[in-house]
This record gives sequence, C-alpha cells and structure tokens, in this order.
Amino acid sequence: MADSLPSHASVVVIGGGIMGCSTLYHLAKMGVSDAILLERNALTSGTTWHSAAQVRALRNSRNLTQMIQYSVDLYSQLEKETGQSVGWIQKGSLSIATNPGRLTHIKRQEALAHAYGIDAVSISADEAKERWPLMNHEDVLGAVWSPDDGRVSPSDVCAALVKGAKSLGARIFEKTGVTGILTENGRVKGVETTQGTVMCDAIALCTGLWSREVGAMAGAEVPALACEHFYLLTKPIDGIVGNTPTLSDHDNHLYMRDDSGGLLVGCFEPMGKPIAPGVLNETFEFGLLPEDWDHFEPMMMNALHRLPALENAEVKMLLNGPESFTPDGTFMLGETAETKGLFLGCGMNSVGIASGGGAGMNLAYAIVHGHTAYDLSEADAKRFAPIFNSVEHLMARAPEILGTHYDIAYPGKQLKTARDLRKLPLDSEYRTARAHMGQFYGWERPLFFGKTAEPALRFGRPDWFENVRAEVMAAHEHAAIFDASPFGKIEVEGPDAERFLRQVCAGQVGRAPGSVIYTAMLNERGTFESDLTAQRLADDHYRLFVGTTAIKRDLTWLRRHSDGFDVTLTDNTETYAVLGLMGPEAARVAAECGASGLDEIGYFKHAEAQLAGKAVRAARLSYVGEAGWEITCQVADVDAIYTALTAAGAKPAGMFAQTSMRIEKGFCAMGHELDGDVTPIATGLDFATRKSGGFIGAEALEAAREAGARSHVISLTLDDETAVPLGHEPIHVDGKIVGQTTSCAFGYRIGKPVALGHSDVPLEDGARVQVDIARQLFDATVTLGPLFDPTGSRMKV
Repeated sequence: MADSLPSHASVVVIGGGIMGCSTLYHLAKMGVSDAILLERNALTSGTTWHSAAQVRALRNSRNLTQMIQYSVDLYSQLEKETGQSVGWIQKGSLSIATNPGRLTHIKRQEALAHAYGIDAVSISADEAKERWPLMNHEDVLGAVWSPDDGRVSPSDVCAALVKGAKSLGARIFEKTGVTGILTENGRVKGVETTQGTVMCDAIALCTGLWSREVGAMAGAEVPALACEHFYLLTKPIDGIVGNTPTLSDHDNHLYMRDDSGGLLVGCFEPMGKPIAPGVLNETFEFGLLPEDWDHFEPMMMNALHRLPALENAEVKMLLNGPESFTPDGTFMLGETAETKGLFLGCGMNSVGIASGGGAGMNLAYAIVHGHTAYDLSEADAKRFAPIFNSVEHLMARAPEILGTHYDIAYPGKQLKTARDLRKLPLDSEYRTARAHMGQFYGWERPLFFGKTAEPALRFGRPDWFENVRAEVMAAHEHAAIFDASPFGKIEVEGPDAERFLRQVCAGQVGRAPGSVIYTAMLNERGTFESDLTAQRLADDHYRLFVGTTAIKRDLTWLRRHSDGFDVTLTDNTETYAVLGLMGPEAARVAAECGASGLDEIGYFKHAEAQLAGKAVRAARLSYVGEAGWEITCQVADVDAIYTALTAAGAKPAGMFAQTSMRIEKGFCAMGHELDGDVTPIATGLDFATRKSGGFIGAEALEAAREAGARSHVISLTLDDETAVPLGHEPIHVDGKIVGQTTSCAFGYRIGKPVALGHSDVPLEDGARVQVDIARQLFDATVTLGPLFDPTGSRMKV
C-alpha cells in the first residue's frame, strides 16, 4: 500500500468494504485517477468479509433490478479484467411457497422478472424437490426457479475491485482511521485521519456499521443502525455434492445453500436484535458477536422442518455478524441534504454484495456527473425525516426492518415500530372517526376511516374496500375532506422570487398574484426532480406545496440553485394545515361555514376568506376529479374549521380514496408515473411547461420535442371487477410485454379496477391489452386521457 497520504485528492472514499471498493473502482474507471480510499483497519474487515454473498437480481423496481444486474455482469467480467478470481458460482435460486399468500407473492415476482428480462419460471413442489433433494416438500404449494442467480466470494470481489482501481491510479490506505471531516460553508473540504489531513472536493461515505457516527462528523443525518444477523454452518453432510442453488423458504424466514460440503442456514427472524451505537468500536476488525442459541432456536426448528438432514449434522458454528439497516429497508445513496460534497453509500440492509457493484457505480456516477446513472430516488440519501435519525427510533425500527426482509408484499402493509412520531393537527379527530393510519415521512396519515378491527392483509379484495367506496362516494355525491397538511410548504420571498422560480420551475410562474401554478422542477436532462403547485401571494412571495416525502430533497434542490438570487427560502410545513374540501356540495358546506364566496374563485386561483370565523386561503383546484378547494389555515385554527365542515355534512376521506380518484382522473404522481428518468413530454405534461425556455432542463426538453418524443402514459380499465392490480404489473399486447402499470386501485366511479401505466409502444385509444397479475392475464381497455372527468377538460395550469 502507499506510504503517505497525499495533501489533496479529488474524492476520498471512506470505508474498505464492498461499497467503498466498488465506488473507488468506478471513480477510477470514470477518470478520477487521484481518488483514494481510507480504511481504519483492513479491507473488508467490517461486514463484507462474513457476508453470505447471495446475488439475486430481482428487486421490486426496474432500476434496482437493473442495478443488481449490473453487479452480476461486473462480477462475471472482473476476473478477466484483473486476473483475480471472484468466486462466482451461478447455480440459481429456488423460492418456495407454503401458503397461498406467498404463492401469489412469488408469482407476482415471476411476472416482474419477465418484465425486467430476468429468467424465472413457476415449478411444482415435486420439481422443487428435484432441484433440492434434501428438502422436505410436503407443505410446499409451489415455487419459482431463477436459474441466473448466484453468489460470490466477498473478499475476492473486493480484491479484484481494488486491483482494478489501483491499475488506474487510485490508492488505498489501510490502518488509516478518520478522526474528523472538515467543512466550510456547508460543504466538505477535507478529511482528518490518524495519518494526517487530506483536502478534497468530495467524500464517499461507505462506512457500513459506523456510517451514522461518521456522517455526524460532517453534520449530516445518516439513519442506519446495526443489528445482529445469524447463519448456521455445519460440517460436511451426506447429500451435499458440489454447489447447490440457494433455497429461499421465506415463510420460515430462512435461506439455505451448500458451504464446503455442509450447509449454510441463514435467517431474517421476525424481530432482530439491535446493537446500540458505540458497542462496535474501532477495534471491531474481522469481528463476530457471541452465539445466541436461545434467539436462534425458533429458526433452527424451522430449518429442521425444511431440511431433516440437519438433525444429524455436526455444527461448525453459529455465526453472528452485524449488518446495518435503515428505517425503510433500502440503502442510502447520493449527496446529503446537510453537507454538499458528502455522498452516502451505506445502510445496505444485508444486500451489500448483490447491490455493491451497481450501487458503487451509481455512487461514483453521482459524484462525477451530479446524478445517478438512472433514477434511484427510492434510495435517495435525502428521503428520511430528521426524526428517524434518533437512536431511540432506530433501536426500535431497525430490528423490525431485519424481520421484514422476507415479508410478503401485501397491499396496505404498515410497519409497527417507531410510530406516532409526527401527528397531524387533527389526529385526535381522525382517531375518533376510527381512522386506520399509515406512516409517511414520520407523519401518521389516515388511509381510510370507519375501521372496526385491524384489517387482514391479502392480495384479493381488501377489508377496507367498502370503507373506501363510502369515502369516494361522499366526495362524488356530497362533500369530503382530504387532509393535505403534511405536504411540504416552502415560502419563496424576496425581490428575485419570480426570477428565481423562472429558473428552477418549468411552469408559468410569472402569472399574477392570486394565481395557482402547477409546475415541474426539472434537471439539466429535462427529467423530473419534483412536481409541485405554487401559490403566488404577492409580487415577491410564493408558497410552494411539495410532496410529503419530498420536502427535504426539494428544499435542498432549491437552496443549491439559489446562488445569485435575492431570495429567502423558509420551510413552513408545520405552520399551516391544509384541508381539501371536495365534491358537488362543497360550496354549500363552505357557505354554511361562513365562506359563501368561494365559488367565485376561478380555477387555479386562490383568495383569502373567512371560514368558521377563521382566516383561510382557498385555492380552486382538485387532485381527485371533483370540484372543490384546498383550504390553508393556521394550525391553531384547523380544529374549529374541521368541526364546522363536518357539522355541515362533509365527511373525512383517506389516502386510499384519494389515490383511487387520482388514478381515475389520470393525474400522475412522483414515484409512480414521474421520476428522474422521464420528462414532462413522456408523461403528457408538456402542456404545463414554458415553450419560451429559460429554465433548467429547457434545452433538453426542446431537443426531445424535435426528436419526436411522445407521451407513454396510458389509463387502463380492467374488465374483471374482481381483479386486484397493485402496480408494476406487466402489460401485454399480442403476447409481448409492452409496458407496466404504475398506479392501481379500484375505480369506484367507474365500477372497475383501474390503473395508470406506461407503454413502450404507441397504443390507440380503446386498444385492448392484458395485465399480468401474478401470472394470470386480465383483459383491459386503454384510454388516452382520464377515465373519469366530470368537467370534460384537462388540468388547468
């Protein structure tokens, strides 16, 4: 290794596990030849060395799957490039189901695999037994076989990555601990180490188990916590010859494969064991935690049921190695909100080896180019509310996240720990109305009302079906209240407010005070960073309403593009409450509450008013396809306003009703139809952009128009009223996959299941397609535009 630290490096990678080694390798590949890696002990000495190193390509989104497919391709070619073996063993994986819910789950995964170009096929229990002869298959209902999955040797992969990086000029410094991170004006400047100080332009924080503490050195929030993770190793047993596929018995929380002629049996038990910060210190090098047979015993009983040969196997060891977990089970990748130039690649949730190749490439790409190679917003380092960085909440949530690793992806499923962190101003009123709550960015939001018992989760028609129908019908026939209080509210004030927003927003933000403007925020590629509505309150004052989970990301984007503009940006999310009053009787309800003039407010206009004797600002717009207003008021006043509205006959409605109505109306949403890979043109929203340009992404949009870009978004109505699409289902035309669903629900105003989706090929209005729901094809009709539109007109902007 190199003898002395340089005084400066363009990028300093901290951490010598799979993420650090992969990031360094890809930085070097992208031309950052002076990048260095710092490791306080030895390479792979934290989590990487003891990884079971499964590489399963299929994930719950196209881009996460693409990322792991990249890992597979990288690992398979590294040996040719570097001469270093990576121990790639491609024997496939076998996922078994022992209950109907799991069988539907794995069949949905099989359908996804086909959409993403992955080889996967359903097989019978007997066929599964043929592939894993030691398995007890008496209770197995079916299985899915994925022949291209495999595993690697984690230390060998890192050795190959390091060898490749060094050949391109990158340098590695082991036994070099980081003691501090230097910052100036909110951005990184250098790294202090036990061997001296290195100044730098960017830092890749790939410190695994210690990421939260190292991030804090730079003033950044990194909500990740270590938990104990167990797998059993046996000595050689009869029946294991050569290498086996990985056997996934997720109903019993297990994964199993061969290991040196014996068995490796690992688990993600229902509730893990958290490790408090500070327990694993700098001396934890190639370390393991004590065996805990009492904790492992229930999993051992499950394993004995599945593999009876274990009963006579000689145990080599019960390995207990720590892994880091995040509050939602997805890793963190990208630049932090708090500190510019600090990039996270950590919190891998026990899929570091599978993800590491592609995640390291994307992290390097983000450092070099300012964005990931494709949209990875589900892994955005800025997605967590600050409250989730609390040790108390992490100690509660991380063990549950470990336990959800093999969960069935039932619709409506909610986590149970670290709840009630942020309550809406009307929380007690909603609970009185028997609201069933869901957590979003820490907020507890009503999903539906009138709950009589904890709903049973299933893939069929849900327990809350009739509850949601009643809420939709209240909005459609009478008046309903939708709570939008958790939406982010950003005040943009100052002499340059309009000029600034003309730069960062693609919409018509130059309209007069009193206007409401729907607009996209785009990047230089012309794809979405966010979409929002802006209320212009004065010549020098706008209020932006952004998505509940987007506030941290959007505020960071705005602040980092505000240099040179005389504006101030203020997060007022918790200052104001917002109630959407929607439906044909909304005007009557408002009038009975003292606001008789609201129906005089024009579409996409707002005005001040009095409602229940309280000052409000009412904006004429609707997200659900029914006429109404979004009413903004001071938090202290919302209780009186809600009491008056409900006394006048308005009914509360939850997010499930809102989603159903949004889909029927054909409105796109971030994280579903909109993301960093698509433009307003591709999503039918180009009408809401300024053709005169002058905003970030305008040139890219104009180039796309000239190239003939078109909208890919379609609406679907399924014929079968009992079908339950959930999202991501493949769409077939003449036996070929042409797209996927993006948002799904039952359309109560239509009387059929409905969906939004994207199609890679042009489809005509009225075209017939099929939707693959768990390998069953359902006929559907394409509509180009909204399925339900009481006004007969598109969104006004």
